[in-house]
Amino acid sequence: MISATPATAPPASPETLRARATGKAFAKLLPFLILMYIVAFLDRSNIGSAKQALHTDVGVSDAMFAFGAGVFFIGYALFEIPSNLILYRVGARRWMARIMVTWGVVSAGMMFTQGNVSFVVLRTFLGIAEAGFFPGIMLYLTFWFPERERTKVLGVFYFGYPLAMTFGNPLSGALFNLDGLLGLAGWQWMFLLEGGLAVAMGIATWFVLPDKPQDVAWLTDEEKATLNDILRREAAAKEGADHHGVKLGALLHSSKLLQFLALYMVMQVASYGVVFYLPEQVSSILHEKIGFRVGLVSGIPWAFAILSTFVITRLVQKHDAPRLGLLVCLSMAAIGLFVSGAESGIVAIIGLCIAAAGVVTVQAVFWNFPLAHFTGAQAAGAIALINALGNLGGFAAPNIRSFASHLWESPAAGLYAVALSGLVGLIIAAFLPRTNHESHHPAH
Repeated sequence: MISATPATAPPASPETLRARATGKAFAKLLPFLILMYIVAFLDRSNIGSAKQALHTDVGVSDAMFAFGAGVFFIGYALFEIPSNLILYRVGARRWMARIMVTWGVVSAGMMFTQGNVSFVVLRTFLGIAEAGFFPGIMLYLTFWFPERERTKVLGVFYFGYPLAMTFGNPLSGALFNLDGLLGLAGWQWMFLLEGGLAVAMGIATWFVLPDKPQDVAWLTDEEKATLNDILRREAAAKEGADHHGVKLGALLHSSKLLQFLALYMVMQVASYGVVFYLPEQVSSILHEKIGFRVGLVSGIPWAFAILSTFVITRLVQKHDAPRLGLLVCLSMAAIGLFVSGAESGIVAIIGLCIAAAGVVTVQAVFWNFPLAHFTGAQAAGAIALINALGNLGGFAAPNIRSFASHLWESPAAGLYAVALSGLVGLIIAAFLPRTNHESHHPAH
């Protein structure tokens, strides 16, 4: 009698293994990374909710608020590149945990603000503490996801930005209702509890975040090998391309890097021109002080940004058209900021919705370009440099708004001044490659 031998399943194709590996990484990593980003952006931007209280309670002037809101990015820029290079060497788990714990402690320390000087000093230290977080995440994604998947991944990751604002504004407004509890003002409770949340996330990061595919048990050996092979081949292709910036020291001579820097800077002017002032703008529209209701309405524009990011990043990936995506989003940012200065409250809110959608989605689309252009230690330095110097736009934004508003004695003037950044961005973006594929072979 001949015994039947069980049929052997054919080996999975490389495309199947790729899809399995990236699908698992997406499901395992993205929810936690988004949560990290939500907490990060909440601690960076919650001073927008505290602006009125800081003015009335401790005497922080409008001019010093604008300077302190922006000075965060000075310390952030100075320590960004060394922080990202350290992450590249020691791994994301250790360094991200360190970043989140230290910035959580400093963010909670904002509750001790006593006036203009302490406000500026604490905001400076907050920028130093958080330096390296965002470019570290961007670099981390290149360890797990090939280029084909990154537009989708970046689009989902960037949900953290509008989610932080959608739910963070009502949360911050609600925490103001703790005013007087244990002798602390509502804004002090906001800084204390939201800073404490960052510390808790930092501790969780140490236990949850794996460094690279080879460190996890939820990928099979075949999936790890396939993913690592694809990522190695992509890195070799970039390094083999004859373009500037192959060596870390040559980055500053890369014309493409300078283009990325300029575009990212004007994007941040538009972004923080919205973020730091939106709660106060909504407060003016509703004719009431910042609290839960103002926070709730302030979340509406960011809900539109979530929808925009979901739709536009998928269209960009489907048609491989990142430049067109940038042009659309920058136009939305400029038009939305301009419209938000309208006298009609409904029209102004609609303008804020368009502006918020533009300033969030444009960033998810933008990072396709540098991530497709640089690799390895070169990518660590380039991403950090773009984020560090580009984020100086976050320093410029509140100061531009404050200066223009006072010069022309109109809040709308500040909005129009920031809206111009979107138009400048359109000019710069027009000279980028149309597709991700073209960015591997920049013209000389």
